[in-house]
Amino acid sequence: MTFMISMTKAMNSLPNRRGFMIGCAASVAMISTPVQAFSTNKAEALIGSAVDAINSIINSGASEATMLRKFESVFTDYADVKRIAQLVLGPDGRTASADQKSAFEKAFQTYISRKYGRRFREFIGGRVVVNDTKAVKSYYEVTTTAHLQGEAPFSVVFVVADSNGRFIDMKIEGISLIKAERTEVGAMLDKRRGDLDKLIADLKTMG
Repeated sequence: MTFMISMTKAMNSLPNRRGFMIGCAASVAMISTPVQAFSTNKAEALIGSAVDAINSIINSGASEATMLRKFESVFTDYADVKRIAQLVLGPDGRTASADQKSAFEKAFQTYISRKYGRRFREFIGGRVVVNDTKAVKSYYEVTTTAHLQGEAPFSVVFVVADSNGRFIDMKIEGISLIKAERTEVGAMLDKRRGDLDKLIADLKTMG
């Protein structure tokens, strides 16, 4: 199974790794509808289907604008967008109103789709291989190895929720993508002196 995956070297290139992974996370989340009594086999099948679906978009030969629309559509249809957005906003969301949380979710969805979707076409020739899946408390960890041309393979763990069978996080060599994005969003909010409405407005045009 093949997939375009973004990575860089060391900490300075982490955003690129996040770019691929959240892009993956952001869209993958996603290939399954909510179910009960999820299983390791279903979690593994989810990741396999997700890789195939994203790969199809990237290799479609479509324009960047079309690819980004398709990517956002996958994210909207299958990701637990609300939960991902809440996790990324983190403690800063405690004082937000319901309207602000909803607006952030929508802006974040667009921001993530643009930010990471634009990087996908740059990494043609890579592949992700599923190695193992295990149940951990209320979720499943699907361990994979990402292979890139000219780069050493590295581990990527996809976290799938047992409650709804959807993708909720990703760990790249042990680093949580949700936590990494939370740090970035927090920094952007600090730059705007805690003005969440301004951040929401800016996210709509960023990425």
